[in-house]
Amino acid sequence: MAWTEERVETLKKLWAEGLSAAQIANKIGGVTRNAVIGKVHRLGLSGRATPTKPQRGCAPSAPQQPQGATAAPPREEIKSVIPEPEFAAPLVLDTGDSATVATIQNNMCKWPIGDPARDDFHFCGQPTLPGKSYCAYHAHMAFQPPQRREPRREPRRAIAAAGKRRAAG
Repeated sequence: MAWTEERVETLKKLWAEGLSAAQIANKIGGVTRNAVIGKVHRLGLSGRATPTKPQRGCAPSAPQQPQGATAAPPREEIKSVIPEPEFAAPLVLDTGDSATVATIQNNMCKWPIGDPARDDFHFCGQPTLPGKSYCAYHAHMAFQPPQRREPRREPRRAIAAAGKRRAAG
């Protein structure tokens, strides 16, 4: 199937209306969803109208703050304010052994220590934080805020064009 000028115009119109690649392929006929996606990328059609149906996993918009309310400080500031908890050595049970799979309880830290294939493998065993599986120290290590991403330096099309130039040259 060749992309005629008429088909390309139909593709552009349907894409701008927010139809999916599969819907466009069905309307045009004789092309697959993947062919539509490839043509859209080659044409550089990135702007879309609102989708025909809401996307899954989209969070509702953030509620507006009343006047006079101050915004919460960024995560980085919060992270620097919260001190790292002190390390507590793994718990030694009354029997003199460390917490193992057989002896661990719900309120004990389940941070693994050592190689599970070895006999000396055990868990931290310190008391856990409410609702967590770890003590304060290991929870601090396990639940870190996501790192801030740096903005892209070049648009994707520029990167792809550079790659094509290198391959051709």
